[in-house]
Amino acid sequence: MTDRMIIGHIEAIDLPELGISQLPVRVDTGAQTSSLHVDNIKRVKIKGKPGIEFDIHPEIHNVETITHCSALLHDVRKVKSSNGLSEQRYVVKTPAILGDHKWNIEITLTDRSDMTYLMLLGRQAISDHFYVDVSQTFISSTLEE
Repeated sequence: MTDRMIIGHIEAIDLPELGISQLPVRVDTGAQTSSLHVDNIKRVKIKGKPGIEFDIHPEIHNVETITHCSALLHDVRKVKSSNGLSEQRYVVKTPAILGDHKWNIEITLTDRSDMTYLMLLGRQAISDHFYVDVSQTFISSTLEE
């Protein structure tokens, strides 16, 4: 048997290096990469290396709350979205925490303002770490009010 945790199709994760905690995410086994809704993306230098600055609204129903984030630029990729259109996206690599499990994930930065969840957790992020029970939510995490 394996040490993989079982997670639901909705969980709450922390992205501590981005200053984000308890972010509800939709686990999407159909999406290859994880994606995060961000605003005001700007390329910058961080300690002489290529980086990205961006804003997120970690509370989906409160657009007044803004978290300003910065991260090293990991990659730029062409990604086909669920509507079939391809776009170039910036990719950051950052630690994620779900329950007691901490691991590094790659996240593409995009406009998900028309989606229900600010973040999708895709196959690459979950494949070696979790099994997904699509009939459940918040199996390995809790969303604190």
